[in-house]
This record gives sequence, C-alpha cells and structure tokens, in this order.
Amino acid sequence: MKKLITKWINRFQKYKFLFSELVKRDFKQKYKRTSLGMVWSVISPLLTLFVMKIVFTEFFGRDYPHYTTYLFSGTLVMAFYKEATKNGMSSLVSNRKIIDKINVPKYIFLLSKNVSALVNFLITLIVYFLFCILDKISFGPHMLMLLYPIIMLTIMNIGIGMILSALFVFFQDMKYLYDVFLTLLTYLSAIFYRVDDRFSESVQNLFLLNPVYVNIKYFRTIVIDRMIPSASYHLLMAFYAFFFLAIGSFMYKKYNKEFIYYL
Repeated sequence: MKKLITKWINRFQKYKFLFSELVKRDFKQKYKRTSLGMVWSVISPLLTLFVMKIVFTEFFGRDYPHYTTYLFSGTLVMAFYKEATKNGMSSLVSNRKIIDKINVPKYIFLLSKNVSALVNFLITLIVYFLFCILDKISFGPHMLMLLYPIIMLTIMNIGIGMILSALFVFFQDMKYLYDVFLTLLTYLSAIFYRVDDRFSESVQNLFLLNPVYVNIKYFRTIVIDRMIPSASYHLLMAFYAFFFLAIGSFMYKKYNKEFIYYL
C-alpha cells in the first residue's frame, strides 16, 4: 500500500502543472460571462435555502429548534455531492481532445472537477458557520469532527464520479438518468423533514442505506445536537467512501484503454 501511494504521489507530481491548469479552467468556465463570478458559489445555496425555508417551515419546521441550520446542513452536503458527481460524470468526455493528444492519467480530469467542487463547498461552509452563529448554535472542539464527513464525502464523490464518468463514455443516456436519480435522492435524504419517531425503526435504518443522508445526519448530529456519532457510524461512512472508490478505481483500470476508442 505504501509503495502504491508513493507511486500515485510521484505520478501526480509529474502532472501537477496540468492539474492546476484544469482546476483554473473549470472555475473560468463555470463563471464565464457572469457578473458576480464566484459569489454565485455562496448565493446559489443561499437562494435554495431561502426558498426551502419559506416553503417548508410552516409544514415541517414549526416545532423544530434550529430548523434553518437543519435545512442548511442538508442543502450544503447535497449541493456538494451533486456538483462533484455531475461535473465528474462528464470529466472524460469533455476533455476528449486532450486525452487524444496527450497520454496522461485519466483520473486527473476527474480530480480537477472534485477540487473545484470542494473549493465551492468550503466557501459555502464559511457562510454556513455564520448562519449557525445567527441561529445561536454553540461552537466547541466537537466542531472539528466535521472534518471527518468532509473527507469521507470527498472520497465518495471521487469514487462515484469515476463510476459515472466511465459509464458516461459508453452510455450518453447516463446524463438524463442521473438527473432523475438526483431528484429521487434529494427527497430520500431528509433535507426538509426529520427521520424521527414518525418512522418505524426499520424504516429509519433503511435511510442509512443512503450514503448522502448518512453524511447529512453526521453534520446535524455534530452541529445541532453537539454529539459525536458512534464508532460504528464512522465505520459506515468510511465503508461507503472506500467502497465506491474501489469500484471506480477498478472500472478506470479495466476500461482505461477502451476509453480512447469511445471518446
């Protein structure tokens, strides 16, 4: 394992300049011809939060303390997942011209998309903390544990992005199917409602089959409940992250040569 990690690091160092240029290009393309530029990274989730708060507060949040933070936690994590995986899905196809001309590791293109999504997420995270202060959320050393779901979610996003980008090379319909899936996933991730005693214990456990919900719940447990989840919960998050990464890595290795013929 140590030799493999060292090999990856050395290979990444070789293409560090290309990677940095890809990240810069992604940012320029995303905010091209916009007046506010990167400010949209903050405004977009805030507008989503504002709409959801207006629509759902009267129906779901009347008796819930810190409902704004509850909503923001869900939209924050879901927005990060959506951006990283949707952009990652097209990472190979959108860079076909470079791949045809230069022999570079194909995961470089996927990683650049994930770094861009991570930067946007971290910018929005600052605003999230400001909302926590306004919502009178108590800060403490326990907040440092938020690093864990951020790392696990990033790893999972990379893995799922690898799976989607590999499938997208062969099946262009994946783009439309994944949009439908994201809509379903949003409703199943308890962003605006609570998974509590209204659901049976077996149904509550079924929610844990949704890795995005698992990350959202971790955020809420740390920030709102001021509690650190159990060791088994940490293991579950790690399982999802490395499970998808393993599948994605396998697909990239297996179809590496075939990508060129279909791009």
